[in-house]
Amino acid sequence: MPPITEQITRVWNVLSTPLLSIGQSELSFWKILAIIITLAIIVGGAKSLKRLVTGKLLEQTVHDEGTRVALGTILQYLLVFFGFLIVLQSAGIDLSTLTVLSGTIGLGIGFGLQNIVDNFFSGLIILLERPVKVGDRIEIGAINGDVTRIAIRSTTIRTNENINIIVPNSEFVSNQVINWSHTDRNVRIAIPVGVSYTSDPTQVRDILLRVAEHHPAILDHPVPDVIFLEFGESSLNFELRVWTRTHIQIPKILRSEINYRIFEAFRTNGVEIPYPQRDIHFRSSAAGVWNKDTVAIEK
Repeated sequence: MPPITEQITRVWNVLSTPLLSIGQSELSFWKILAIIITLAIIVGGAKSLKRLVTGKLLEQTVHDEGTRVALGTILQYLLVFFGFLIVLQSAGIDLSTLTVLSGTIGLGIGFGLQNIVDNFFSGLIILLERPVKVGDRIEIGAINGDVTRIAIRSTTIRTNENINIIVPNSEFVSNQVINWSHTDRNVRIAIPVGVSYTSDPTQVRDILLRVAEHHPAILDHPVPDVIFLEFGESSLNFELRVWTRTHIQIPKILRSEINYRIFEAFRTNGVEIPYPQRDIHFRSSAAGVWNKDTVAIEK
């Protein structure tokens, strides 16, 4: 049995035997393994640095969570990109020899990977331009929810039903996006109200403002206001407009709570909520026989 040193030498010779060549650079199994391990360390370190930057280093200076996440993500991608280049250069691989390979990859991208590339660059645009950021309340198409994660290919949106929807980043660049909290999280919500023609409009306005004043989710500034919209067919139509920052994800809940309070306040103060009224007049024929075709309905 050969000594241990000879076995180690043989194993090392096998691991050091060139497996492939890129230009004038020869890659052995050991060198390929070292490159893979180094890249894995770089990727892991970049993720850890992103968490450190977004969670601690920028927490005191950048108060907006979406901004911190965007800066951390861009830093992560830059570290991985330049780390990849440095590792290849350190391994003795001349990057100029990859020109033909990059041309082939570019041809494949043009035919089969154009959607992936489109989403990739759209993700960079989102991170740099920041039309949406983590924590924003957005509407895109039929999707309405909070942005929980922005990756390089797609963005995750969580709906009120706690369902995560993965949306390709290109959708945010090419389609219309409604961002409810782009600059701040204050949102105005309108609640339509109709009352009887026998009601006093001034009294109705005062009741609606008192309802808004006593609701904890409604902001004092900007102040709530009441708009006298129109003289409707069966009612005087008003609109209570309030501002909130806590119910931006659940505006229907806020409308429901205010409607309950408005109904109770109207009943306490004797304000009537009308219902549609119709006057029906019957007209007899010349022969004195009722005919369904002679019924006239007037509003």
